[in-house]
Amino acid sequence: MTEEKRRYRAKLGDREFTIVGKSSVAHMEAVVKILNEQLNQIEKLAPKLSKQDQALLLAFNAISDQLKKQVELDTMLDEMTRPKDNE
Repeated sequence: MTEEKRRYRAKLGDREFTIVGKSSVAHMEAVVKILNEQLNQIEKLAPKLSKQDQALLLAFNAISDQLKKQVELDTMLDEMTRPKDNE
């Protein structure tokens, strides 16, 4: 059974967007909340940056976190599939 795409209206920063995807409303709400919290934090730390530069920093941080988590996951999967010496 394929999931249907949903339209979700979100306010990201000071702009309105319609996001189309298969994620649940709860997931979308959680992403919007975290994104806006992180945008606010960047704005407080670097208020002189343009909104575009603040958004780029947020994207950079998100991709950096994603790569770190992927390395952690790959390491865990490698450890789970590696034959144990005592077996």
